[in-house]
This record gives sequence, structure tokens and C-alpha cells, in this order.
Amino acid sequence: MYIGVDCGTQSTKVVVVDVDRARVLGEASRPHRLDEGEGGRREQDPGEWIAALRGAFDEVLAMTGIDRRAIRAIGVSGQQHGLVALDAAGEAVHPAKLWCDTETAAWNAELIQRLGGEAGCLDRLGLVLQTGYTASKIAWLRDARPEAYARIATLLLPHDYLNFWLTGERVAEAGDASGTGYFDTRTRRWRHDVLTEIAPELDAERVLPRLIDAHEPAGTVRPEVARELGLADDVLVSSGGGDNMLGAIGTGNIRPGLVTLSLGTSGTICAHSPEPVVPDSAMVANFCASHGGWLPLVCTMNVTSATTRIRELFGLDLASFGERIASAPIGAEGVTLLPFFNGERVPMLPEATASLDGLTSVNTTQANLCRAVVEGATLGLRYGLDQFGQLAEGLHEIRLIGGGSRSPVWRQMVADVTGSRVICPEIADAAALGAALQAAWCHRGGELADLCARLVHLDEASRAEPDPAGVAAYREVYARYRRCLAERHGTH
Repeated sequence: MYIGVDCGTQSTKVVVVDVDRARVLGEASRPHRLDEGEGGRREQDPGEWIAALRGAFDEVLAMTGIDRRAIRAIGVSGQQHGLVALDAAGEAVHPAKLWCDTETAAWNAELIQRLGGEAGCLDRLGLVLQTGYTASKIAWLRDARPEAYARIATLLLPHDYLNFWLTGERVAEAGDASGTGYFDTRTRRWRHDVLTEIAPELDAERVLPRLIDAHEPAGTVRPEVARELGLADDVLVSSGGGDNMLGAIGTGNIRPGLVTLSLGTSGTICAHSPEPVVPDSAMVANFCASHGGWLPLVCTMNVTSATTRIRELFGLDLASFGERIASAPIGAEGVTLLPFFNGERVPMLPEATASLDGLTSVNTTQANLCRAVVEGATLGLRYGLDQFGQLAEGLHEIRLIGGGSRSPVWRQMVADVTGSRVICPEIADAAALGAALQAAWCHRGGELADLCARLVHLDEASRAEPDPAGVAAYREVYARYRRCLAERHGTH
């Protein structure tokens, strides 16, 4: 048996996989509290991740009734970019600043300039720094919380921190490390010189975790944690990775020709590449994959986080919200919503706010506003897909994951907006499944592709083919969206 853990923004999920019988036996989750504040502050207590992991683990094991001592390895997926700075005793010096935190926008802009602009970033890192990456969070901590900064002994990412709790080892792997902003994504090495630019008082050799390959174990579960969880004393913990990297594994996106698109709290689009990518757009991140190769990726910051705000504003449950969306026509009768509630990364507008355009006394209806927020989130992802340029040529299928993928209306919208066939894996939480598959790969060896072929099953009932009339209609709606972007934010 293999355990997959996915520590996301809203919850930590745990799945149990039986590789020999090619079955996912069960899954459970526990929520987290998000601490939001003025200026774009979004933080979490790392202790809540541990508590959620414990709770979800106990629930799924009780639910499945399997022998805990049959578990051979654990894999951990985590929300990318979060800063978990620990002191010498292994305690967090400050709450974890998350991927969606935009309080550090000014620090990010300054770092880009200090590194020589976009060209300098590409030369040193293979990508351009974005607000939300870990680098600007460290710079912010140095200026805004100097007492906490002075206590830093280790810099970890969320999934690294869970690995540290499980094993006691301070390690990292290339996929998640790609989003720190002090890692060369082409050579898969830390850039000590860049960290020195960010945090000159910190000794890079001391504070950065040891890098391991994707197929290597982070370690074995510590004896005290094994006793608490009822595990054998030799359970491996795989390298793990960022949620986007493990989500790619969990959708079988480990070869060229496929795109994984996530309709989660944020939205992501990623595609496998066997070589490092030099994209035409600075908004495409040349991340490493957590299975070898590279995973060029675009991330938008407002998907289900945006749709949930509108749904809750009207006091609707998910079923009623879906009914409102379906009852409104394509284009929401001229209503355009730019859903930048959390600022935005693609396009690069970290300090942007959400806005509505095109409202009249006739079209201002609950149904149109519900549809407009879903369309706005989806059109933002289409804008991100456009940034891929040649990387998206020959795209024949989108593997759709995340909470939004459960909506038939939203699946058809994605198919029509992108002009591509859409299908969901049977397991919607692809990151947790990918973590379990990576754990099995670490423990058993062999080819990861064989494990994906056995465990990643597509849900034919979820298939959505692009409708020619819908494709044509959304061509006009997308043009309107781009005009709104240009008028309000000066984008092209």
C-alpha cells in the first residue's frame, strides 16, 4: 500500500493506493484556515498542515480498514512557493507566506531589477521572478520582520516541511525548488549567488536543504511518527514535489502532447517537455518536473477562489450555482468580470483588483454574474494558454483536474474556450494520486510510466468535445475579455 498526501491551500488530502490491484482504496481530507489581511497578505500556520495530515490519515485508514503496517511508502505534494522559515529547533519563525500572497510585490519588482531585469533572471534562473515565488517573501521577511529573519536556520517549501516532519531530513527536489526564485531550472542547482542578493546575512550552504533526485527517498519515517501513525519502522518517504508537478504525474502527463489544466483555488496549465524550455513569454515558467524532464507552466491566481466568492455572495450551494451558470447564455449577455480578487500572476498584475464591465439595467442578473465569474476565470486560463506559443501547437487533449472539473457546464466551457477535447481522470485529486505513484516508484523502482498506465484511468463520462457554435461564440467573448484587459490594465 502507498500513501499520497496533497497539502493545498484549503485542505490536506490523503489517498491510499493498492498498486498490485491497481486501485485507489480511499481518500479523506481536513481543512486549513487561511489568514488574509490588507495589502495582499495570505498566510497559514504550518502546524495546521500537520494536524490536517494526521486527521485525514486516520480517517482514510479507518475508512479502508487496511493494515497500517502494509504501507510501504508515502509521497507528499504541496502548494508551491510558500515560505516555511525554521529556526535551529525546527520551529517556524513566522507563519508560512503562501503562493497567493501578494504583499511582497514591491520586493519582487526590486529583485528583478537587481538581477538585471527579465534577461538577467532568465540568464541566472531560466525563468523570470514572479510575485508569489519564495524569493520575494524572504526579502520581505528581512525588511518587515527582522527579529524573525535573524532566527532563520532553514528555508523550506510546504512539501519540504511535511517531509521534514515525517523524516527529520531537510531535503528538496528540483520540481518544487523551481518556484523558489533562487534555483537554476536548467542545471537543477541552487543559485547561492542569487540567495545572497536576496538575503546577504544567510549562509546558503547552511540554510538551503539538500537537493535529491525525484526518484530518491527523502528518508524514512521517524520512529516517533511511525508509532503515532501505526506504521512499520521502515516506511520510505519519497522526494515528493509541488502540487503542479505531482498533479502532472497523477494525470499521466509525463510525455509530450498532453496538457494538464487545473481548476483549483488557482488555475494552472502545464505540459511535459524532455528539454529545458526558453518560452516566448516571461509568464511561462520553465519549471522542472518531479519525474525527470521539465514542466513549463502558467499559473493564474483566481479560479475557484473567485467563483466561490460570487457563489457565497449570493448564498448559493454548488448545485444552485451550477443551475444559474447553465441558465445564462454564452457571454453572460455582455457582462465581463475580470476576477482578480487576489491580484493576478498571468497577466502580471499582482496588485490588480477585480472589476465588472458591461452592466446594464437589463443584463444585471444573478445568473449572468455567476456565469461571468466562471467565464472570467476560464478566459484567464485561455490567456495563459496563449502564452505557451509553439508549446501548445499540436495540443489534442486537456486533462482537467481540480474542484471545478466536477462541473459539466465548466468542462464544456473549457472545451469551447480552448477548442480542445477535455477529459477528467477518475481521481480528481490528481496531486495526491501523483504523490502516491511517486512513492511507489521510489519504493519499487521500474518505470513511472508503467505505474501511470496502471493507475491513471480516464473518466469517459466526463469527456467534452468542443462544440463549433460554442467555439465561435467564445472567440467573440474572448476578444471582449482582451479589450477589457487592455482598457483597464494596459495589457496586450
